Amino acid sequence: MVQNPSNEVRKQLLEEAKTIAVVGLSNKPDRTSYMIADAMQHAGYKIIPVNPVIAGETVLGERALASLAEIEEPVDIVNVFRKSEDVLPVAEDTKKMKSKPKVFWMQQGISNDEAAALMSADGIAVVNDMCIKVDHALLRVGK
Repeated sequence: MVQNPSNEVRKQLLEEAKTIAVVGLSNKPDRTSYMIADAMQHAGYKIIPVNPVIAGETVLGERALASLAEIEEPVDIVNVFRKSEDVLPVAEDTKKMKSKPKVFWMQQGISNDEAAALMSADGIAVVNDMCIKVDHALLRVGK
């Protein structure tokens, strides 16, 4: 199992990040992915929704894309809201991005060692089984 970066490193990653691609972002306001993405957007991050089911729709004021490979701009964090067993294809899609993200963040309750190893081997920091919104608050990120 890949070990999560220290609190100090996660805080620095969150402070330096500007753009978060949210894989599995729902267009339903009562869903956890929507609530967390909304909170991160209000904290100052640009959110890019990635979900093939709602591709082309607008979520949180941003056009949803079908895959990470469609993103044209630099992304700092790939934030994953998928079942643990469905994370490996997300990691593989991350490798196809035009610019390499700094962090592959699997939300609380989500863990995939194979995906984590693939991302680590590519020089991407991996956060496993942690909520980005909770971390942002607990680490007192200055954003």
